Amino acid sequence: MLLIIGTVRLPHDRFGQAKPAMERMISASRAEAGCLEYSYAQDVLDPGLIRVCEVWSDRAALDAHFKSAHIAEWRASWAELGIGDRNLMLYEAGKGTAT
Repeated sequence: MLLIIGTVRLPHDRFGQAKPAMERMISASRAEAGCLEYSYAQDVLDPGLIRVCEVWSDRAALDAHFKSAHIAEWRASWAELGIGDRNLMLYEAGKGTAT
């Protein structure tokens, strides 16, 4: 299992403009084979900070995601939306257990 955890930053006054693009990205990603979780969350104390959490079944699923049309569209929107300061880390994990 692969996890991508991190943040992206955008001007807080552009969140409303960015939200539809983020919703499209999340919905399309969640529909992909091998996507176990995909979410963005705006930080409560830092409105321009978007927290990213992705969980993928394997590398093949993640590689397919990186080649998808919706990720290309999302990345193409970054300049207009002022998205920058990306800090995303990829982790490999075993099967988790509920506590």
